[in-house]
Amino acid sequence: MVQFLAGAWALLLGILLLMLGNGMHGTLLGVRGEIEGFSTTEMSYVMSAYFVGFLGGSKLTPEMIRRVGHVRVFAALASFISACLILFPVVSNPWAWVAIRVVIGFCFSGVYVTAEGWLNNAASNETRGQALSFYMIVQMLGIIAAQGLLLLGDPSGFALFVIPSVLVSISFAPILLSVVPTPAFDQSKSMSFRNLWSLSPLGFVGIFLLGGMFAAQFGMAAVFGTEVGMSVREISMFVAAFYVGALVTQFPIGWLSDRMDRRVLIMLVSCASVFGGFAGSIYIENFTALLVSAFVLGGTVNPLYSLLLAHTHDFVEHDEMAGTSGSLLFVNGLGAIIGPIAIGWLMNRFGAVAYFGYMTALMAVLAAYAAYRMVKRPAKSIEDTSSFAALSPTSSPIALEVAQIAADESMESDNER
Repeated sequence: MVQFLAGAWALLLGILLLMLGNGMHGTLLGVRGEIEGFSTTEMSYVMSAYFVGFLGGSKLTPEMIRRVGHVRVFAALASFISACLILFPVVSNPWAWVAIRVVIGFCFSGVYVTAEGWLNNAASNETRGQALSFYMIVQMLGIIAAQGLLLLGDPSGFALFVIPSVLVSISFAPILLSVVPTPAFDQSKSMSFRNLWSLSPLGFVGIFLLGGMFAAQFGMAAVFGTEVGMSVREISMFVAAFYVGALVTQFPIGWLSDRMDRRVLIMLVSCASVFGGFAGSIYIENFTALLVSAFVLGGTVNPLYSLLLAHTHDFVEHDEMAGTSGSLLFVNGLGAIIGPIAIGWLMNRFGAVAYFGYMTALMAVLAAYAAYRMVKRPAKSIEDTSSFAALSPTSSPIALEVAQIAADESMESDNER
């Protein structure tokens, strides 16, 4: 592992800087949109636009890499991100922001595909699982730390938009100057939605619902904060609480996942998420209660993503894993695109409390559907299931596939001892 870190520290540092820039700009837009006088509906379209671009990037980047290579793709996309970030305060129009967010989402998706391919290539078979765990931790720490950067300036000014632009600009310097060789990129076999549904209805439905949940956390949390009158400091703490929860609970839930019927665990974790959302809607005027609610929601929703991936992979062969991962990412993206728009409409109609009401309803549906699936199909034996692989919803199909294979190999190695 020491050898891997010695060779990949520049790559991980670059990813950390990217996540600092991405995590900061997402929250900053929610605050600045209120200052600019944009409505909740307009901001919901702005937040949704990121996921439209993200979905497009995950589909088109592999072809771009095959044509011109990892280095050129990474440098070009990161440059576009840096340029777009400083356009937000210049163009004070919600529809211009929508267009910019589509471009940023596309570019970040492409950057993740490229960086995760490099990370996979830098790791050996023995260190791949640990490498991806480091990657996930770096991602989470980057987003959490980014919220503190919001306190360095006035959100109504220009400086806070310059900071993420600079962070993204310098992020690709350590990556492109490192000695990590560029990996080969192979075309993977696709998995149709019909086949995915027949293999795992719970995985299909759950991943779609979690797309809406992730959009609520990543995109609309700052918009909610401005609606209820939070200060910039309070908004940064509120958004960070989601990711702190995810960081704390991911591995304990993963440990349980490999030792029990995953559908039972999905139902129980979803119920805990319902409790967190319901508490937030009741105590919406209590900031401490909102922090606890955000911690619970983040600590359940993010592990559920990895849990549903592992559950779906229980029913596919290894050579189908790449196609399955790509299809799951697409389904998750559809949910993420719809999520902010749905939240914006609900908040306009019912007020800020609808933010938590929306998340509570989605998790209640997931809990009920998991219970329903338990009576439709018998549980697989623990020995026949794949291993839990901790992942972030921002991960590309490369990370989804490699993490699952690495986790399975690690489990097989432990069983042989």
